[in-house]
Amino acid sequence: MAQLLWLALGLLLASSVAEAATANYTFTVQSMRINQLCNNTDIIAVNGQLPGPTIDVFEGDEVVVDVINSSPYNLTIHWHGIMQLRTPWADGPSMVTQCPIQPNSSYIYRFNVTGQEGTLWWHAHSSFLRATVYGAFIIRPRKGNAYPFPMPDQEVPIVLGEWWSQNVVDVENDAVMSGQRPIQSDAYTVNGLTGQLYQCANETFTAVVQPNTTVLLRVINAALNAHLFFKVAGHNFTVVAVDACYTANYTTDTLVLAPGNSVDALIFTDATPGSYYMAVEPHDTLSPSTVATSDDDSTATAILLYNGTSATATPAMPTMPTNFDTTTANAFYFGLRGLPAAVPSPVDVSMTIELGLGQLPCDATQTSCTGKAFAAAMNGVSFRLPTQLSLLEAQFDGKPGVYTADFPDAVPPNGTAMVEGTKVRSLPYNSTVEIVLQNPVALPSENHPIHLHGFNFFVLAQGLGTFTPGNTSAYNLVDPVARNTIAVPTGGWVVIRFLANNPGMWFFHCHLDAHVPMGLGMVFAVENGTTPDSILPPPPDDLPMCRPGSKRRHVVPPPPPPPPEAKAQPPQSHETNGRPPSNKEGGDITRGGAVRSGQDKEQGRSITCLLLLGLILGTIVPLAS
Repeated sequence: MAQLLWLALGLLLASSVAEAATANYTFTVQSMRINQLCNNTDIIAVNGQLPGPTIDVFEGDEVVVDVINSSPYNLTIHWHGIMQLRTPWADGPSMVTQCPIQPNSSYIYRFNVTGQEGTLWWHAHSSFLRATVYGAFIIRPRKGNAYPFPMPDQEVPIVLGEWWSQNVVDVENDAVMSGQRPIQSDAYTVNGLTGQLYQCANETFTAVVQPNTTVLLRVINAALNAHLFFKVAGHNFTVVAVDACYTANYTTDTLVLAPGNSVDALIFTDATPGSYYMAVEPHDTLSPSTVATSDDDSTATAILLYNGTSATATPAMPTMPTNFDTTTANAFYFGLRGLPAAVPSPVDVSMTIELGLGQLPCDATQTSCTGKAFAAAMNGVSFRLPTQLSLLEAQFDGKPGVYTADFPDAVPPNGTAMVEGTKVRSLPYNSTVEIVLQNPVALPSENHPIHLHGFNFFVLAQGLGTFTPGNTSAYNLVDPVARNTIAVPTGGWVVIRFLANNPGMWFFHCHLDAHVPMGLGMVFAVENGTTPDSILPPPPDDLPMCRPGSKRRHVVPPPPPPPPEAKAQPPQSHETNGRPPSNKEGGDITRGGAVRSGQDKEQGRSITCLLLLGLILGTIVPLAS
């Protein structure tokens, strides 16, 4: 009997682990030509798709993506929001965790999606290629789990983007060489399409829905430099997650997404059957404003079409906020709450980081710059990436001269000149880090979406004006929302906290891509822990080199010392549900929708080991009894 019980236990464990699988993808990055807004434009895209293929996996799966660079540009791919526990070499930011994949080369990204569920995304993390190299990343929960809200009948990925009718690499190069801001995009897009309100509009993404059903919209802001408002005429949203972290249900008629954000929102299709616009407009946060287009010219649309309604029916249009409606934006951001959570404490590292826009003298390489160039800084340091070796390789090898570990913890005194540098902040493993992000009230100022690689963080408080040090009474330590990208309001502040339990080099930067080359970023260097699973692993053999033909020689770290007492970690905040039916309406394979890519699920790879374990235990227990 004991043998049968242990065998049953082995089978039960095997069935649980067998749910984890390996999802294999091949991303071929190459040029393609698209006709949009009366222009034929050559873009860089993945597998001939805009957006690129959707990665669609279950929590716990291993993801393997073979990225083949057939484009003429160096590039990397970042898996936005994936925490990359023990796989920092797969994070993707160019010259932070890897040298770029050079043309006619490839790199295989390997990582697990353990402990995360929900809507994230992937994108290029080198130059402005992110404008067209992006796609959705959906992590579904293992079977048997349930949503903390009604199971949706249908789901629709909605990937919002920006469109330029010229080469985006040239757009960035022109801005950098002149020391000016890049030119504004020509249009906004929904799943790669501009919709019907632009001149020469070609196609419109359409989602066909059934009446009286619950639809889950997985909305992603993949725009390069634009905060966005998103509305659906005649319908309200119930927000249930942001950045793949659960929220308390939040009802609104307007979603607000900073670049890098994702929002999971439910809508109930109880309106009069018909055709309804899903509309996207920019939220301009720069003070003073520089928006030069009218509302009509800057509105992208898609269509929510009730089944049985004629495709030629005139869609209803929602009333959109004005481009400068900061009140609506702040109400959305400030109103979100998470689920009850164990916020890490006490605080071991406390920092205040001021986000600044300014000017620096033109660099010698800026051939069309006159006098001063736009620049940006955190705590007065305008960040510069290394050019010969990635920061992560330098950390692993202990190579000096690539960076300095002297990023300041506090705002410099008024009048301190901006400096350039590759400065990082070292963090002890498992330390609790609290950061006040301060956006100056002085002009010019702009809402900065700040993204942290490698971690989610809790948003403890946020507000307008200048943060008062020690004002912890405003902190939400019960149900703070968790995010990976936070919009720091114009002339305002945010307090975040996270546990530094992931060794590696983690970029902390503005997700307005125009601000990255200006210097609005820094890097956290999380040190090794004392146990084998808290040590930075060696790089994979195919990690790209900065110089063709170079040979890699890495120092193997010494074995760790005995572990100290472990520090408690907060639970992950995520979605849990069974796989809902996916949307099969609207959009074709190459344009107009995030379409699930083919993948190879290698099920049951651990069954044999677990069966043997059950048999062994079944043999040992009777002998010992």
